[in-house]
Amino acid sequence: MRAPLLWAWLALSSAAGLLVSAQAGGGGRYSREANDPPADPPAAEFRLARLDQLWGKARRLHLSAVKLAELHSDLKIQEKDELRWKKLKAEGLDEDGEKEAKLRRNLHVIMAKYGLDGKKEAQLGDANYIKGGLENDVLDDPRLEKLWSKAKSSNKFSKEELEKLWREFRHHKEKVHDYNLFLETVSRTEDISKNVIDPLEAEEGLKEELLHQKHRELKEKMQSINQGFERLRRVSHQGYDASSEFEEPRVIDLWDMAKLGNFTEQELESLREELKHFEAKVEKHHHYQKQLEISHEKLRHVEGTGEKEHLSRSQEKYAVLEERTKELGYKVKKHLQDLSGRISRGLQHNEL
Repeated sequence: MRAPLLWAWLALSSAAGLLVSAQAGGGGRYSREANDPPADPPAAEFRLARLDQLWGKARRLHLSAVKLAELHSDLKIQEKDELRWKKLKAEGLDEDGEKEAKLRRNLHVIMAKYGLDGKKEAQLGDANYIKGGLENDVLDDPRLEKLWSKAKSSNKFSKEELEKLWREFRHHKEKVHDYNLFLETVSRTEDISKNVIDPLEAEEGLKEELLHQKHRELKEKMQSINQGFERLRRVSHQGYDASSEFEEPRVIDLWDMAKLGNFTEQELESLREELKHFEAKVEKHHHYQKQLEISHEKLRHVEGTGEKEHLSRSQEKYAVLEERTKELGYKVKKHLQDLSGRISRGLQHNEL
């Protein structure tokens, strides 16, 4: 009888040893680690790896909630344009490489705008919706600084009007920044063109027609900058005109461009109505930006209290606002892109 008992005892000891070994080593064929499916890697925010890397870098830079939402919208537009370009290229519809160059330029502007190009001084300031810190923002132009200082001390503007005027100043700063980047690109293109000896090579690479087109774009941008500055100067000295047709700076720019274009009265009236709808969309986006910043401030406060239930509710509210702000931002930028393209084509047609 002892032999069967001995064999049973040995079997139990062996099984126990295997169990202890598996637990101690954290592995083994039948361990939980071996049988549980591996955790899925976090889903990419963007389909294009380069843009996804930029998004990750931006999140590590601790940009404000509003700034991140704006960047997300810009990158979504960039991604859609790049994917469309890849399709065109596959069909042989970008032989001169002009569309590719424009995409590179746009990405360069985005990186500079959000401080992702390694130049901290190039990063444009935040809107500062709730901190009242407009005085701390830099406009990088003594003329603009002087106008802004005069406007703040003039008592001609309410708090809401000052906020609206500040948006106009920031918009002007962005236009100048965009112009300088574009000018740099055109200068490089001309330098390359001058160094091409073989005329066939020049025809293959850089065509005169493309350079003329770029110079037309530069002229349009400079005209818009000059008009914008004159408007800022006038508004800073006189205050806002109650009878003004539009208030949003981007809409004002578009309407001024449209009036210079080759549009019929009926087409202009149609554009005016569309711009009114677009302006309402922009104002709605500004409202969500303010709410997002307020929600972010509250979330940071709640995180400091350690109240889990309150924290969970705040996180949910913030996530909803963040998603809505991103979505609206994308729609605004896409609509702006469409309007700018149509009005710009009207201007070019007028010059021919």
